[in-house]
Amino acid sequence: MTESVRRRTTESERERPNADEDERELRCPECGGRLATDTEHGETVCTDCGLVVEEDSVDRGPEWRAFDAAEKDQKSRVGAPTTQMMHDKGLSTNIGWQDKDAYGRSLSSRQREKMQRLRTWNERFRTRDSKERNLKQALGEIDRMASALGLPENVRETASVIYRRALSEDLLPGRSIEGVATSALYAAARQAGTPRSLDEIASVSRVEKDEIARTYRYVVRELNLEIQPADPEQYVPRFASDLDLSDEAERRARRLLKGAKEAGIHSGKSPVGLAAAAVYAAALLTNEKVTQSEVSDVASISEVTIRNRYHELLEAEERAGLA
Repeated sequence: MTESVRRRTTESERERPNADEDERELRCPECGGRLATDTEHGETVCTDCGLVVEEDSVDRGPEWRAFDAAEKDQKSRVGAPTTQMMHDKGLSTNIGWQDKDAYGRSLSSRQREKMQRLRTWNERFRTRDSKERNLKQALGEIDRMASALGLPENVRETASVIYRRALSEDLLPGRSIEGVATSALYAAARQAGTPRSLDEIASVSRVEKDEIARTYRYVVRELNLEIQPADPEQYVPRFASDLDLSDEAERRARRLLKGAKEAGIHSGKSPVGLAAAAVYAAALLTNEKVTQSEVSDVASISEVTIRNRYHELLEAEERAGLA
């Protein structure tokens, strides 16, 4: 027997106990029957006697199903998640501006020049045509304005989708990029139930209030967006938080607005003005010190409007009490 044959024989004998051990593990400890894995219930059971040998096993595979290679690639979530807030959906590379290597050491002058050239070419490849440059500028504006207004990420995503639809349906000719981006953000905030007034939107935008309103109506009409009229109650939590009012004052303001809706005095009135007046009235009724000037600054509405709506709310509540 040659040396190579003896070596193979020894290796096969060494592997045989492991194989026998694996075989024993696949047998039922009660009857010795064959074990099978039930992936639907996460159990390992005996096919002969039905004994549950193992339960609550973890399925480490994907929760989705794919029937071809294209669908598998589309549903796979390996890597960074895509986002609508970037013109390339976050799929391209990005070279940082810190002139340091992986160990935090500063680069030499020649390496810095090389990295600068790479950044320049990388930016050129990321925005290869006018449409992508347009999208990059608009989404940057949406992110800037949303940050200034304190809007959450879901509103930014929705605004980015609305702008992408406007761009794909050729709604931009004759209108500024900033105007369409601002109207998309205004519409997204209202859809998400976190509305901002036109004055607040205009204060962080680069376009005038009239252009925002005009572009907003055009975009909503052309894209068939379903946007409900603004509810004054949606403004109350933000106003109460900015004024540092108690929960009791916020609840009282909501009751005042509900009474105004039942009396029908909210029709044709600015929801921001009604919300500001309700917050001011609720603060007075709960003995919390808030001035009309403070409410005016928070709500970006005049003190005259607050006073007018304030008297109307109290009259509606008085009529409801008499009734």
